[in-house]
Amino acid sequence: MRVRCDIDYGETENERGFPVACVEATCGRCGHTTTAYGDSSASVRAALVMMREECPEGESNFYVASEGEDER
Repeated sequence: MRVRCDIDYGETENERGFPVACVEATCGRCGHTTTAYGDSSASVRAALVMMREECPEGESNFYVASEGEDER
């Protein structure tokens, strides 16, 4: 099933405590959230891949960005 995710851009701390850019993907079906470092389309795709791996419902969906952020 194809599931749209909302993408938000922000900042988080890395393992060393330094601020870094990040993207956050939120599942349009269950609200689960994943985060990836960076703010490029590759980072968006990484967050969407993590969404598939971490699905709390155990589903194997195909996740896409709701506004096409994964295609830039």
